[in-house]
Amino acid sequence: MQKLSLIRFFLIFPLLFAGSGCSRSKLQFDIGVKSVSILRYITDHLESLPLSVATRMLNTHDVPCLLVQLVEDPPWRCHKDGKMYKFEDGKWQEIMPSERLRLSRLEGQVWIALFNLLLGPQCINKYTYNDNNKGQILKLRGFMTEVILDQMPSLCDLQRYLEQLSMMEPAAHKSGLLLEQVPEVYEKLLLENDSKWAAIAKHQVKTVFNPSEEDIREQAKRFAETYNFDVIESLMSDPPKCALCGDAASKRCSRCKNEWYCGRECQVKHWSKHKIACNIVGGEDR
Repeated sequence: MQKLSLIRFFLIFPLLFAGSGCSRSKLQFDIGVKSVSILRYITDHLESLPLSVATRMLNTHDVPCLLVQLVEDPPWRCHKDGKMYKFEDGKWQEIMPSERLRLSRLEGQVWIALFNLLLGPQCINKYTYNDNNKGQILKLRGFMTEVILDQMPSLCDLQRYLEQLSMMEPAAHKSGLLLEQVPEVYEKLLLENDSKWAAIAKHQVKTVFNPSEEDIREQAKRFAETYNFDVIESLMSDPPKCALCGDAASKRCSRCKNEWYCGRECQVKHWSKHKIACNIVGGEDR
């Protein structure tokens, strides 16, 4: 979510014209412009991202309201000496009067991001409305002119959605996501091992990628113990029962190791039924 703080640069600092001479401010402005495009691409692929991404963008950081402010007061547009300038293709360009209503690439990115966050299948039921953000979102209606809709016809759906929203009362908040995936373990591991990655890599090369013969034998032994029937039986919650009478069993077929019996008598009586399965598992006929 660091990209969101870059976008907020537009809202915190005044617009700096290219002739200001401040290289640091120019760089920050250029980073902020690019972060808008990155944000738009994130909204395009929310279905491929963890569930918590959409939740945080909508309800934690309230990105839709942030984008509304960019629509209201776009920092990539300014007026100087009666002329309009827009920041396009990495530089400020004078816009002729006949082209002033044309959407720039940046303005299109903002509208697409708003469309994805308000009407996208991953977001439409997750955004929690209240009186404040509802009022902010409805401000978009004043900017959705026929000229804008002609250039981006898909915004007609957003316009209809806003009309419906204006007649709705914000519902009581009901969280649809009770468990949210957060990268706490990942961040903790990065913090704890910040200066240890070289040593960890050397250890991995020695023990994982180039193990000694003793390590290989020990690993093979652990794998063999995984399929040890005695170990598996110790994990069973219920004691084994005789395959014939159902009583508690203490003896097992020595050939296939699958059937249990309470004694020799039950094993002999059950042999006619057990013989076929025992031959298959045991690997030879009697």
